[in-house]
Amino acid sequence: MKTWIRRSALAALGLAGLGLATLVVGAQLGERKANRRIAVAVAPVALRDDAASLARGAYLYASRGCADCHGATGAGQAVVDDGKGLRIVAPNISPAGAAVARYGADDWVRTLRHGVKPDGRPLRVMPAEDYARLTDADLAAIVAHVRHLPPVEGAAAVIEMPMLVKALYGAGAIPDAADKIDHTLPPAQPVPEGVTVAHGAYVAQACIGCHGAGLEGGRIPGAPPDWPAAAKLAPGEGSAMARYADAQAFVGMLRSGRRPDGSAVSPVMPFAALGALNDTDAQALHLYLASLPAPRADRH
Repeated sequence: MKTWIRRSALAALGLAGLGLATLVVGAQLGERKANRRIAVAVAPVALRDDAASLARGAYLYASRGCADCHGATGAGQAVVDDGKGLRIVAPNISPAGAAVARYGADDWVRTLRHGVKPDGRPLRVMPAEDYARLTDADLAAIVAHVRHLPPVEGAAAVIEMPMLVKALYGAGAIPDAADKIDHTLPPAQPVPEGVTVAHGAYVAQACIGCHGAGLEGGRIPGAPPDWPAAAKLAPGEGSAMARYADAQAFVGMLRSGRRPDGSAVSPVMPFAALGALNDTDAQALHLYLASLPAPRADRH
């Protein structure tokens, strides 16, 4: 009996050691992936300083999630700190910060449109897939706003991940923005602003970082384990859009953080940004989501 116990204990220790070794190797692969160099063809975008671009940039910065991470002043702030080894601090991107101090026009395009740093390494956390399909004018407008922010003291970037998260990243289970973006696509062409399906589709690009490219929802890759799954926005069984029969109900949720029945939506949703959407963008977003075709029933 004692021999059996001893052998079982040794086997358990062996398995534990093997698991730890696998985790260590996976974390090393994650570090290697984070330091890979990605070559992308950067289509030039002219920087702007005109009043209209600055106004548009301020609106996009507030309503497309930039302020949620970098703060209204661009000073940067803690985004996630779960006390268990996952800590993300967005850097200061005001003119006083080092993160973008030397950015030229190509660097802004590479970062926002491709999820790649000026030195070719990927942005591991920033959801550049939300910004990849910005028109040239809107990309230039956001850059104009950031470049004209008052200089403020702020945070340096921090990315601390538990070994398991690094291993999952190294294995491809947690993709970064550069993995998700189709770098061969030409810049998006502008569509007239209005409560239209086409404009709503453009606004919806800001949703894919959490809800997925197909808006199917589900667990957000790399998010803390206590974060809820992103809601399904696509049609079909389980779609959250069944709650919002009209634009008024949907826009009310964006403004209040509450569903039509009064229940609260998870605060993980970026309601500061969503609440900043103007009526045209918010209503167009609802129209687009409501227009998506229902899934076809299987035919046998």
